[in-house]
Amino acid sequence: MKKILLIGTGGTIASVPTDDGLVPGLNSNELLKMIPEIAELCHVDCSQPISMDSTNIRPGHWIKIAEIIQNNYDNYDGFVITHGTDTMAYTAAALSYLIQNSKKPIVCTGAQISASERNSDAERNLSDAFIYACDDKSCGVQIVFSGSVICGTRARKNYSKRFDAFGSINFPEIARIQGGRILRFIEDNYQGDVIFANGLNPNVGIIKMVPGMRRDVINFMLERYDGLIIESFGVGGIPEYADFYGEIEEALKAGKFVVLTTQVPNEGSDIAVYHVGNVLKKRSGIMEAYDMTVEAAFTKLMWVLSLDCSNAEKRQLFYSPVYHDILQADRTI
Repeated sequence: MKKILLIGTGGTIASVPTDDGLVPGLNSNELLKMIPEIAELCHVDCSQPISMDSTNIRPGHWIKIAEIIQNNYDNYDGFVITHGTDTMAYTAAALSYLIQNSKKPIVCTGAQISASERNSDAERNLSDAFIYACDDKSCGVQIVFSGSVICGTRARKNYSKRFDAFGSINFPEIARIQGGRILRFIEDNYQGDVIFANGLNPNVGIIKMVPGMRRDVINFMLERYDGLIIESFGVGGIPEYADFYGEIEEALKAGKFVVLTTQVPNEGSDIAVYHVGNVLKKRSGIMEAYDMTVEAAFTKLMWVLSLDCSNAEKRQLFYSPVYHDILQADRTI
């Protein structure tokens, strides 16, 4: 029988009602007791490093979860993490960079309705997560939710209330779980040892372009962060009505990292298509996310900027694929 470590972090799945709204109140052992059939699948131990609404999750918590997995990696066949849905995609992406080449599954799951309520989706999601974690072919970091198995670097929460809240962006689902069986579409086969990263640089920000945005808004962000993700329009570009170009060029000369992505959920960026992106790319050497999700680009930049290597090597690493996070990029950059 396989051994799985259940790591609880709080979230809706573990919440209980209070006069001030839902608050995480169930621990990992209490969640496990609600679904006794999991004991027939595997032996489970529980860990409860934190218990909070996922709105409050920060990079330090990602590092803490990764450290728990690293410290217990040789003792278990897989790991299941219960997590709030609002920032789960960020956590799954971050763990994909903190724990690379894992032959053992690291599965994030949660629920849209608390496990303490009758009509909750918690039982299905938690059961599916353990089914997937116990399978010999499972590896790497995934989100398992409403029957979908989604690569940790490709997940996004698309719905605030629906049970099938998560979708896979610019990449197929890894598998589907139906009636307790896994229908696998993609099989990963990692070679070599698992790689645990030393940490993340939390000094990375995201800004969303809006029509009429003032130059000083981007300047404010560039002054305060080592890396900045800019969510632009369409396939990507920066407006010409203010000297955004100059601000970005100065930041790049100062050794900062600026990555342009798109607000459009699917198909990614291609900033060379239009003048408003092409000129910037030629003038400044700004980076772009291509088909990466915002969540992946954000957490990958945190990982890259934490490394002790040259800026040129960091740029190259950002464009080097990690667990299916990027398919389409200019490798000559």
